[in-house]
Amino acid sequence: MAERGNENLSSVSHLILLFLLSAAAAAAAAAEGAAFTAAEADAAISRFQEYLRIDTAHPSPDYAAAVAFLRSQADSLSLQHETLEFVAGKPLLVLKWPGRRPSLPSLLLNSHTDVVPAEPHKWVHPPFSAALGPEGNIYARGSQDMKCVGIQYLEAIRRLKAARFVPDRTVYISFVPDEEVGGTDGVGALVASDRFKQMRVGVVLDEGLASPRPEYRVFYGERCPWWLVIRAQGAPGHGAKLYDGSAMENVMKSVEAVRRFRAAQFDLVKTGTKVEGEVVSVNLVYLKAGTPSPTGFVMNLQPSEAEVGLDIRVPPNTDPKALEKRIAEEWAPSSRNMTYEFKHKVSVYDMFGKPAITVADRSNSWWILLEEAVKEANGKLSKPEIFPASTDARFFRELGIPAFGFSPMANTPILLHDHNEFLNKEEYLKGVTMYESIIKAFSSYEEEVEEPRAEL
Repeated sequence: MAERGNENLSSVSHLILLFLLSAAAAAAAAAEGAAFTAAEADAAISRFQEYLRIDTAHPSPDYAAAVAFLRSQADSLSLQHETLEFVAGKPLLVLKWPGRRPSLPSLLLNSHTDVVPAEPHKWVHPPFSAALGPEGNIYARGSQDMKCVGIQYLEAIRRLKAARFVPDRTVYISFVPDEEVGGTDGVGALVASDRFKQMRVGVVLDEGLASPRPEYRVFYGERCPWWLVIRAQGAPGHGAKLYDGSAMENVMKSVEAVRRFRAAQFDLVKTGTKVEGEVVSVNLVYLKAGTPSPTGFVMNLQPSEAEVGLDIRVPPNTDPKALEKRIAEEWAPSSRNMTYEFKHKVSVYDMFGKPAITVADRSNSWWILLEEAVKEANGKLSKPEIFPASTDARFFRELGIPAFGFSPMANTPILLHDHNEFLNKEEYLKGVTMYESIIKAFSSYEEEVEEPRAEL
């Protein structure tokens, strides 16, 4: 009996060993399938550099060259494409990868082609050279914000097509202009068009931020821009005279009230009570006063008018009425002969009167798919956040369409709009595999998804 028991034990051990070896082999095969060959990596990096070298910086972005390059990439992938021009000189490119079940709502992968200006003399490499440094960093304006994402979409699709994957949902890829100057003539015009209604978009991926940590950052909402001008008026007076109610005195009282509010909000960030996207930020962008003279300003005349410009960013969970009450009663009270005007004001609510956010928890099937797809590609998401600035994703969330901000850049300093913006080539390639997993998961999901509504 002992001998037979040993034989049985040996058989079981053998089966376990075979299972472990099989599992290891399967894992190795999966890893090998996910990896780039040296030639594939070089080709992918070369295409990224070619896109980065197109100067699409404001105020004169070369949109035509960018669209021509992207159309050539679409042709190489056998993707359908159309160029829309809602505003003259600002082409918007839409690519289409038809799904097997076009009745299902589509997946939209959005990115913008424009970038902010750069100061070349403050860069270690010219900002549109896409120079590859010895450490593997690719230096270029747009390497993080956000030409990387747009071309990563296409590289992921290239790999999926090579693996003979066919999506169930139709996949659209949009390359839009003017995000860096508000997006009104880009995504703003697209979402208002009949063409967008025909696309029947069910979920959107757009840009996020780099993460200095190993985890990838993901954003489910963003702060809304309120660009405010406060004006004060008063009687002009001699520069030596002391009196109450001058325009400059009144506007400086407002500046001090704004400074106190800003400091209180910033303290919440400094102490770790809240992250940047969860507080109302206020920054002075200009102060205008004085009576001009041929040599500068009249120094012995107190001006009769003064104004200050403020860039305010409002989280979607803020009570906008309370903030407006503060502006009217504390920052620009009529009792001090002051007025205010919004140059730009984006609502914190969507078209249904709910906070303009995408639910980012297990009650939302899209969130579950995103989390699991990133994990499948050997990545990890950090806690979902409110984006501290504004992106084109807000136009989709305003319509109630779920949209996630996600730029797969881990272990990377945040350099958007900064000098020497760069992305390491290895992180870029890892990002391609992230999108490969996400696009596959999202476009294969065969159920209708009803987005959970955020409560006030």
